Amino acid sequence: MSKIPKELEKAIVSLPVKEKDKMLLRLIGKSELLIEQLQYQLLENESFLNERREEIKKSILRVSKMTHSTPGWMMMDMRDLNSRITNHVKITKDKYGEIELTLYLLNSFFDNQFSLLEKYNSKSDTVALYIAKRTEFILKKLPKLHEDYYIEFERDVNKLLERVHKYAPSYYARQMDLPKDWEY
Repeated sequence: MSKIPKELEKAIVSLPVKEKDKMLLRLIGKSELLIEQLQYQLLENESFLNERREEIKKSILRVSKMTHSTPGWMMMDMRDLNSRITNHVKITKDKYGEIELTLYLLNSFFDNQFSLLEKYNSKSDTVALYIAKRTEFILKKLPKLHEDYYIEFERDVNKLLERVHKYAPSYYARQMDLPKDWEY
């Protein structure tokens, strides 16, 4: 972001309020992310947080149940859903939701696309690496939450770790030195 020169900053501050408001609204209108952040902060706030999470969970479940002909197509869908989670976090600053939704994403695809994730082969290599990296991401994010939340994630994290070590991502799980179970 560019630094505004002091004299320009003073000139902007001295503009009439009506003119500043028009400029501000025009600038805000150019950033979809800023619009969504302001929508959330000013009109929704935390009362809508669970609804936003549930919408993403519904999408994850729907897509994870779709027929995926190859691990590559499945990974494209996983990445798309992960970008929705990332966007959700940029808008809401929801650290808890980031972990919850990422765990839900990975476990849902294991639940519903097991045949594509069961064995490691050349076709599953990229998705196996992706899942291992996302698992590592979760394990790095967990300590940033208050430890009172750990009990809520323990079962799902350990379920994921067991799958990551037993199925297609196992090679990368060992290479990345992911733990076989998670205790807080």
